[in-house]
Amino acid sequence: MNALDEGWRLTHLGRLLGEAMRRFDERVLHLMAHNVDVPLALSNLAARAQVSAAHIHITRHLELQGTRLTDLAQRAGMSKQAMGDLVNQCEAWGLVTREPDPRDARARIVQFTPTGLAWLQAFKDAVAQAEREFRAEVGADVATVVAIGLEAYAGSAG
Repeated sequence: MNALDEGWRLTHLGRLLGEAMRRFDERVLHLMAHNVDVPLALSNLAARAQVSAAHIHITRHLELQGTRLTDLAQRAGMSKQAMGDLVNQCEAWGLVTREPDPRDARARIVQFTPTGLAWLQAFKDAVAQAEREFRAEVGADVATVVAIGLEAYAGSAG
C-alpha cells in the first residue's frame, strides 16, 4: 500500500469508529434537545449546540453517588483542568454540585442534582433510541456483532 493513497485514511477502523461515535453522540444530543422531560433551559442549550459531546463525558462517567473530579477526568481521558471547566459549566446549568468528600476534607465530590438526574434519564432514553435506530439501519445481526466486537476490544484495553 502506497502511503500517498487517500483511501486508507478515509476507511481505517479508527476513523470509522470516530465518525460513528460523532454521529451517535450528535443523535443523542438531538434527541435530548427534543425530549419534553428535559428542563427547558437545558433543552434550549442542547438545541443551540451549547451542550457538546464533551459534556456527555460527565453524563457517561459520573457515578450516582458522586465522583471526584480527578476520577472523572481519568475515566473520560481528559485533563483535570478540562474536566473542571466542564463541571463548572454543568454546575452553572444546575446539573451537578460539588460537595465535600467525607473521606478527604481537601477533596470535593461532583454529584448530580435533581435536574441532573432528569438529564441522566433523558440521556438513557436518547441512547436507547439511538441504539434502536442503529439496529434498524444496519440490521440486528450486524448490530449484535458490532456490540460484541466493541465490548471485546474496549475490554482488552485495560
